[in-house]
Amino acid sequence: MKNFKEMKYLLLDLDGVCYGKHNNYSLEKVFGQVSQRMTMFISERLKIDMEEAKKLQTDYFYKYNTSLNGLMIHHDIPPEEFLKYVHTIDLSFMKEDKIMRNELEKLDMEKFIFTNGSAEHAKNILTHLGVYDLFGRDKVFDIKDAGYVPKPEAKTFDLMVKKFGLNPKETIYIEDIAKNLSIGYERGCATVWLINDEHFGKMDSDKDYISHKIENLSLFLKEIRLLKSQ
Repeated sequence: MKNFKEMKYLLLDLDGVCYGKHNNYSLEKVFGQVSQRMTMFISERLKIDMEEAKKLQTDYFYKYNTSLNGLMIHHDIPPEEFLKYVHTIDLSFMKEDKIMRNELEKLDMEKFIFTNGSAEHAKNILTHLGVYDLFGRDKVFDIKDAGYVPKPEAKTFDLMVKKFGLNPKETIYIEDIAKNLSIGYERGCATVWLINDEHFGKMDSDKDYISHKIENLSLFLKEIRLLKSQ
């Protein structure tokens, strides 16, 4: 972790990183709702039953990195309508993460969110966690900013770098989906995988493009903070 001391930028994925088992919110508790609404949307829009819709949703996710990407390619689905529908979820169970907020506040790095979701979804999640004011819209790069081309496409990563004006070689990039770190590593980031048991998340987690593996985001941020204070 010695090279982390000189890093200036912190790049965080949203779902599965800003919340997860480390702060007692399983990905399923949030994304389970999103996934169910995706299935409903596909079923209603394409006039197919829920089982077939779920299969299509999963197939597109694995093939195109987001279900939306596949729906746009094959069915000309309006992306904003889809995103608004699937991200209308109940987060009343989610409370402020004061430990994470404390570490983010104390950490002397510029902090950004890099997500395949929408900016509205990011705002909803981060507001419930009590940290949205530490970011704001200007520090969120969402799927619309990416022209709806999802991670880990090089084009999307480069657009994110341009928007934020960060130097990848001075950036710690944290993801729960291991393969999304591939382009970050190519561009020079210190790549960090947040360990999880999700099938898609842990695929390729043994690859060389992962510099570091962690189990708890807040503890990791504390380690970096203490390292920088030495």
